[in-house]
Amino acid sequence: MILIADGGSTKADWIAIDTTNKTELFRTRTLGLNPAIVPAEELHNRIINMFQLIQVKDQVEEIHFYGAGCGTPNPVQILKEVLESIFVNAKVVIDEDMLAAVYAASGKKPAIVCILGTGSNSCYFNGEKMEMLVPSLGYILMDEASGNYFGKRLIIDYYYNIMPKNIAEKFKEEFNLDADYIKKNLYRASNPNMYLASFAKFMFDFKEDKYIKRIIKKGFQEFFKYRVLPYNKTSETPVYFIGSIAHYFRDILEKIAVKNNLKVTDVIQRPIDKLLKYHKNNIN
Repeated sequence: MILIADGGSTKADWIAIDTTNKTELFRTRTLGLNPAIVPAEELHNRIINMFQLIQVKDQVEEIHFYGAGCGTPNPVQILKEVLESIFVNAKVVIDEDMLAAVYAASGKKPAIVCILGTGSNSCYFNGEKMEMLVPSLGYILMDEASGNYFGKRLIIDYYYNIMPKNIAEKFKEEFNLDADYIKKNLYRASNPNMYLASFAKFMFDFKEDKYIKRIIKKGFQEFFKYRVLPYNKTSETPVYFIGSIAHYFRDILEKIAVKNNLKVTDVIQRPIDKLLKYHKNNIN
C-alpha cells in the first residue's frame, strides 16, 4: 500500500493506493501538517486522530508527502520523524507542495506553476526540475495574494476604517474582531497563517463589490510582479494555478494575467486527484 498526501497549512488530503492492482483504497483528510509552523507533537496528534490512517499504519510500504513548509531541511526532518514513528514499515519521501503542484498541473512538461491557497508560491518547471526565484519566507514576509495575505488586508482595513461601512458591518457580524482575541490568535495560538486565511473566505460572498475586487486585483498584481514576471517567459509558456484563492477568483486572475501578457492555462482547486493519476502511472 502507498499513501499519497497533499498537505497544506489548512488541510491535508490523503489517498491510499493498492500497489498490486493500482486501485484507490480510500481517501481521507486531516488538519494541516505544515512542519514549519505546527509543533511535532501536534503533527503526530493530527495524524493518529484519523482512524482510517491508523487502521492501516502497519500495511503502508511507502508514503509520498508533498507539503507546505517542506522546502527546507529542518521542517522536513521533523515531519519525517513523525511519519516514521507512526508508519513503522514505510519508506517516507517528503517534498514541498510546489512539486505536487507541478505533477498535478503540467506533469512532465515545461510550465510556470503557481500556488494560491492559504499560502502562495511559484516555480518554473523546465521538464526535469523546478527553478524557483527565491525560497518562500512564509506568511509574515511573503505569500502575496494568498488566503493569509488577504485576511491580513481585511483586518487592517477594518481597523483603519478603510473598509466600506456596509462590508464592515457584515465583517463584524461574521468574525470576532476583538483586538485581544485577534492578537491571541496571531501571536500565541498555533497556525496563525491558517487563522488569517480563514478571513479570506469572506471575500467570496462579495467578489462583485468594487472594494473587494480592488484588493484582489492588487494582490494578484503583486504576485505576478514578484513571483511570475521575473522568470522572463514568453506568452507561449503555459501558466498553471493551484488552490482555492485562484479557483474562486479565476476571472480576475485571468484578467491580471492578460494585463501582464500571459495566459492562465488552467486552475486546479485541489491537486490530489491529478497527483493520484501521476503516481499510478509511476507504480512499477
